[in-house]
Amino acid sequence: MIKIVVADDHEMVRIGVCAYLNAQPDMEVIAEATNGREAVTAALTHRPDCILMDYVMPELNGAEAASEILQTWPTARIMMVTSFLDDDKVYPALEAGVISYILKTSNAKQIAEAIRQTVNGQSVVEPEVTQKIMQRMRQGATPLLHDQLTEREYEVLQLLCKGRTNQEIADELFIALKTVKTHVSNILSKLDVQDRTQAVVYAFSNKLFN
Repeated sequence: MIKIVVADDHEMVRIGVCAYLNAQPDMEVIAEATNGREAVTAALTHRPDCILMDYVMPELNGAEAASEILQTWPTARIMMVTSFLDDDKVYPALEAGVISYILKTSNAKQIAEAIRQTVNGQSVVEPEVTQKIMQRMRQGATPLLHDQLTEREYEVLQLLCKGRTNQEIADELFIALKTVKTHVSNILSKLDVQDRTQAVVYAFSNKLFN
């Protein structure tokens, strides 16, 4: 039987997850936590086979709680189940030592299977997280400004490099002119440049496009 501690400050989410896991023939939720500090206490008191950890919680966030647990119990198997894929949450969690990182948008069956894999020592991570890790490895762990750009912002920047006007970009991407202006503003902000010309220079200097 897989013994599990579930830590999540959202009561309905926690109740739903616990109910589903307890219905599995090979799983049992032995303790619940409503914040990071309770998660640390529950994990170290009960020593479960797997700890399901939300990221955003009161008192300690998931990464901080995981770090405290692993300092005392290095072999703990922790699975982060969260709604976030931001760098400021993914990297602290992985650096803290969590084995798996999945999203709350995963269905209950996927979460249960991820628990089984985590207990067996397998790392289960979202494809987007794997991509982030690979990017950081290729960049020598030094994040670059353009890493913040979304896929759509990359498309807009590429068209800027081709000399397209905002209206031409809107027509080519089948989006509103106002949306293009928002993307351009975000690009300038993320690349820390003042105008379109500097954005284009940045793109060419960093060889973003062939």
